[in-house]
Amino acid sequence: MKKKFLALTLALAMAVGLAACGNSGAPSQTPAASSPAASAPAASTPAAQPSGSSDFKVGAIYITSQQDVAGYTFQHHNGITTAMKNLGLDPATQLLIVDNVDDRDDTAVASAIDTLANQGADIIFGISFGYIQSMADKAEDYPDIMFSHGTGYLANDTNFNNYFGRIYQARYLAGIAAGMKTLELGNNNIGYVAAYNLEYAETCSGINAFALGAQSANPDAVVYVSEINTWGDEALERQAAQALIDTYHCCVISQHCDSAQPQLVAAENNVFGCGYNSDMTEQAPSAHLTAAIWHWNVYYETAIQAAMDCQGDASKFVEQMGGNAYYAGLAEGFVDASELNDMAAAPNTREVMDAVRELIQSGEWDVFTGVKLSYNISDDGKVEIIKTDADMFDNQGSMILASGSGNVIDDSAIKGTMDYNVKGVIAG
Repeated sequence: MKKKFLALTLALAMAVGLAACGNSGAPSQTPAASSPAASAPAASTPAAQPSGSSDFKVGAIYITSQQDVAGYTFQHHNGITTAMKNLGLDPATQLLIVDNVDDRDDTAVASAIDTLANQGADIIFGISFGYIQSMADKAEDYPDIMFSHGTGYLANDTNFNNYFGRIYQARYLAGIAAGMKTLELGNNNIGYVAAYNLEYAETCSGINAFALGAQSANPDAVVYVSEINTWGDEALERQAAQALIDTYHCCVISQHCDSAQPQLVAAENNVFGCGYNSDMTEQAPSAHLTAAIWHWNVYYETAIQAAMDCQGDASKFVEQMGGNAYYAGLAEGFVDASELNDMAAAPNTREVMDAVRELIQSGEWDVFTGVKLSYNISDDGKVEIIKTDADMFDNQGSMILASGSGNVIDDSAIKGTMDYNVKGVIAG
């Protein structure tokens, strides 16, 4: 569902002028249910439908239910429906969905793709990393359909691309909220429910970024990681969160897993939490501080527009997208930390997060560098960011980056060579 990714540069401005063609002979389908629009950047007025767009069909394969109210599938579904509405498409009649598709079952994934293809999908989005091989195979079987795979690394130069982003930037911001809360509570222990850790660069870099963010606010913060070896088992997510509280007396629970269960457990135990994928404050209003979130519609609007431009000639899709990998972060509005829950957060957390967000968005600093951050906060809440050249070490004592060195490239943080935890992370 989320893993290694080719860190190629995407030209966000799409070329205009490829003629759109109608979808010939697409059979009718049962309208898909839709969820409320995501709280993400969106155009205020729907675009006029280009020629042929009334026949255009978007296909999507989800790992859990399209009716989810929080988490990974929820945020993707909201991103797709929001993007479609912004482009003048109707999700009720033009969105085809096969949901609850286990990403460990290649046969089920292939069957879902066949279903969407037979229903007339012009583009098919697969949101889970485990869909990768089936998507690659079926892109060859259906050359007239455009395929777009979330978080993967396989692609071709015609009708199959990948998409992901710098979520570690948002995790650093969430880590700040966690670290400041530990200072307020006088408890340095933070728990982290992780689907995986060192196996995948994405999960590993997320843990590291969160820990570095927490340590920028509280240098003594320790992040205890419980790895559950699956993306979406709610029972295991709940058990892991409870064990982190019971065993290590963690006062904040973060997560890289799909549901809001760790946040619910935090609330039940009168501790605090940082969610993932979507804002989980509604699920745990007394506990949730903030979440590292995705504004998936930023990508989906780009991809669907490109697919409409290429309708009738799928071989132009990757060219229209500017390459076979989309990769963006805070600066593009693709990732962020959700609205801070001021009722739960420590004083001045918002001010510190805003200052660091601006620093990252400007390109002046990024997460994995030989420059660490700390903060001075004046009595009136103004934040001074202090940058200090410092070696970065892993939790085995080996130096990763020399003092003052440049940023770890995205290939390492996402594609796959980051396979260590930073100092202050204790993985069980």
